[in-house]
Amino acid sequence: MDKNKVEELVNQALEEDTSLFLVDLTIGADNKIVVTVDGDNGVPLKECIRISRFVEADLDREEEDYSIEVATPDIAKPIVLKRQYIKNIGRLVNVVTEEQKYEGTLSEVKEDSIVLTWKAREPKPIGKGKVTVEKTVTLTYEEIKETKVKIVFS
Repeated sequence: MDKNKVEELVNQALEEDTSLFLVDLTIGADNKIVVTVDGDNGVPLKECIRISRFVEADLDREEEDYSIEVATPDIAKPIVLKRQYIKNIGRLVNVVTEEQKYEGTLSEVKEDSIVLTWKAREPKPIGKGKVTVEKTVTLTYEEIKETKVKIVFS
């Protein structure tokens, strides 16, 4: 199975709805095509079906047997694209770097970095007791090993 051809077909299907974007495309040894798409406002099931049918219409099962699965990213999977970071602004995320782990609100996405904010309790500069302060950190994409959206049940 030609991965470039399949990717081209998926991208053509995505042109119909510019809020959708390709996250990952894999083709297994048994010609199992797995397409992962995300959207700026989520991905309706009908869009997954439409993309699958669009790709299938251009591939010939008589020539090469295959199966195709079009799905959205698993919530447990890490964020991999800048566009996914943008989609998750305002959400609580866990970020792992080489040196440290952070948990905070994704407050900004820049060209080469992200900004996290969180509240922390620290000792008062003068006197006894603690005070709540807002912390901020800017992390470049290069130093981020993994970012996952934290699921919060309220």
